[in-house]
Amino acid sequence: MSTVNADASGASTPAPRPVSGVVPVVPQRPRSWRTPVLLAVASLITLIVFGLLGRDASVSFVWSSGGDAVFAPTTGSSRAIGIGAGVVSLAATAVAFWLTAGRRRVSVWLSIVVGVAFLVGLTAWVGAGASVPVVFLLTGTISLSTAIVFGALAGVIGERVGIINIAIEAQLLAGAFTAAIVASTTGSWVAALVAAMVSGALIAIVLAAFAIVYLVDQVIVGVVLIALVTAVTNFLYSAVLAPNSSEFNNPGTLPKIRIPLLADIPVLGPVFFDQRLTTYLMFVLVPLTWFVLFRTKWGLRIRALGEHPLAADTVGINVNRWRFWTVTIAGMIAGLGGASLTIGAVGAFVREMSAGQGFIALAAVILGRWNPWGAALAALLFGFASNFRIWAGQVGSTIPPEIIGMTPYVVTILAVAVVAGRVIGPKAAGKPYLKE
Repeated sequence: MSTVNADASGASTPAPRPVSGVVPVVPQRPRSWRTPVLLAVASLITLIVFGLLGRDASVSFVWSSGGDAVFAPTTGSSRAIGIGAGVVSLAATAVAFWLTAGRRRVSVWLSIVVGVAFLVGLTAWVGAGASVPVVFLLTGTISLSTAIVFGALAGVIGERVGIINIAIEAQLLAGAFTAAIVASTTGSWVAALVAAMVSGALIAIVLAAFAIVYLVDQVIVGVVLIALVTAVTNFLYSAVLAPNSSEFNNPGTLPKIRIPLLADIPVLGPVFFDQRLTTYLMFVLVPLTWFVLFRTKWGLRIRALGEHPLAADTVGINVNRWRFWTVTIAGMIAGLGGASLTIGAVGAFVREMSAGQGFIALAAVILGRWNPWGAALAALLFGFASNFRIWAGQVGSTIPPEIIGMTPYVVTILAVAVVAGRVIGPKAAGKPYLKE
């Protein structure tokens, strides 16, 4: 029996039969030459600038910070190392072009290979005629990126729930200030860490109150908070800390906690298993934040609030309440980052010591695609840039010190420019929610 359809006049017409043998057209992945071109530029710089045009001087990579000789120093020509790194980088770039021509995704590992080759060539180029302390570079990278990682985690959590936390810089600065004072007056590291977390949380509460309750633009509130905290800490530093530094600004630093056996692993042992408490907290919080955001019911709710708060509201989630307390928790994490600046590194509070690391943390959030692991890796890149600046100044590099000092900020600008237009954050970030 055939199936019939009735038209508008009521007459019966045969139903259309499906056409057999027709294969549906699947749209092909569009070609994007941006990544291969950027990799090619980095590869050519590595090969030509660091290799062919580099100084032909001996450079020694030292793999140990002590007297052990598990790994002997690796010595070679800086020009030869640059050429070798450039050849490896060009090979990875060729694979990226081949994948793009075939409309296939370029693996992130190819970008990592090119990036590592670039750093090796750059290090050999700057360190020509000297030695490269690998453990020092890696350990310093971890230390200088700790505060940025904490700030980036706070930024990831805030934007995932729908609040743009521009005030990370203020939270780092307030955490550093309170940690220094509390540690100096009480002699308790735990009290100092708790005080730093509370100060970060208080700033986050102010941000959340103005953004959620009074619907003030979140970026404006964040900028105002940064200016306010900077002014307050500068005044208190001049009025209280500087005249009484021995009493109020002499906290010292957290003792290093050496993990037996693991700390004896060559190269990696001193880097990961002979650190201060703030660094170990960073190691724990990165995977913990990822697990909560992507593997728990709480994380699903947080991400829903940043993507589609109306849908979350329809299933009974109190949008503004969840946003308020989630941003507060993010502020506590940023406060820990501030503590890592004083009792975790310097040992005293210095005027405006956050030095723009809160903004670098925001850049790490974008580079990391709002993922805790990606944000942490981006923060490590900025930490390496800062430590590289210190090391380059120590070896007497011919590069002008002004250019070396610009390194972390230039890396930030270039990194954000590379990913601009390629990543899309949570759709509801920065938008207040009004329940109808």
